[in-house]
Amino acid sequence: MRKTLVINSGSSSLKFKLFTMPNFDVDCEGIIDRIGIDKSSIKVEFGDDEVKKETEIKNHEQGIALLLEILEENNLISNKEEITKVGHRVVQGGEVFKESSLIDDEKLESIYDLARLAPLHNVPNADGIKVFKKLLPHAQNVAVFDTEFHQTMPATSYMYAVPYTWYKEHNVRRYGMHGTSHKFIANKVAEFENNKNLKIINCHLGNGASLCAIESGKCIQTSMGLTPLAGIMMGTRSGDIDPSILEYISKQTGKNLEEITSILNKESGMLGLSQISSDFRDVEAEYLAGNEMAIMAFDVYITRIVETIGSYFMRLGGVDVISFTGGIGENSDLVRSKVIEGISALGIKVDSEINGNRKLAKNNVVSTKDSKVKAWVITTDEEYQIALEAEKF
Repeated sequence: MRKTLVINSGSSSLKFKLFTMPNFDVDCEGIIDRIGIDKSSIKVEFGDDEVKKETEIKNHEQGIALLLEILEENNLISNKEEITKVGHRVVQGGEVFKESSLIDDEKLESIYDLARLAPLHNVPNADGIKVFKKLLPHAQNVAVFDTEFHQTMPATSYMYAVPYTWYKEHNVRRYGMHGTSHKFIANKVAEFENNKNLKIINCHLGNGASLCAIESGKCIQTSMGLTPLAGIMMGTRSGDIDPSILEYISKQTGKNLEEITSILNKESGMLGLSQISSDFRDVEAEYLAGNEMAIMAFDVYITRIVETIGSYFMRLGGVDVISFTGGIGENSDLVRSKVIEGISALGIKVDSEINGNRKLAKNNVVSTKDSKVKAWVITTDEEYQIALEAEKF
């Protein structure tokens, strides 16, 4: 039996999902949490069963070895050789990796080198690959990059109006993120609509969020930039701001560039504006209760999404489908209805009955039948997309 293990390796956690191939049957999924920190643990869920252990996990290698041991103990694999492929989520591929890639030692070094563009992500992503190459030497390690889907953007989309030497010498350009999710949704919309030549604006709305303009399955524009800090307002990230704010706040507060950038990444967005929470569910509850700060934050959030959709509509020269995915996009009927209301000039109206019913809305159209533009709600599955990419090798 042939298995593919999909990995998302972070600095202190590692998420995973195991597939039986070639049917993509999910055997189990889970997380290794608090690696190198007190109270570390591993949780593996399969069917109605669960294995959870709280034990010292000093590093990724120890955690992965424990995972493989649990998989064997619970007959999820008969032996390690069954795992023939390991698909890895890697955040930044730069201009080096324009598509998913089978990783050898030389390419692994390239992923480490690209950490200059994504220091918080690429190093633990690469560390995960390194450990699996050691513990499962027979398996193919395939890297699937968040930036990959956005490599089809034209220069008019990815170039910044800064000195050209910044691009040539330091690789400063728009790369975008969430590419694996955007690609999955683009394929799903084409499948559901039985049409590969659609103009789609996908709204991946979660704690991190980005929008993507897609034409005939290819990315034309996306909202995140050199880093995930750019674009629309998010849970703790500011999204686009006037860059002069950094110098101004530095002079006013005495904070240095690193401190201000940290605030823009970790203390801004929904949390910073609402002063309530970075969890959108908390802000939405306060919005419905009439909290003025929540109302302001919510309205700014919707406005940023609507403005971005409007600009992408013009960029694409029209749109066939607006799709919603991610934790907020899939679960908040209020956000969907407010966004659709905000773009009503495009000839779209919300079907309140379908949109307001979570079960009905899942993988369904939530716009009215007489709308000129369709609104889909689609459950994203990045792990499946990574496993699919790994099958190419």
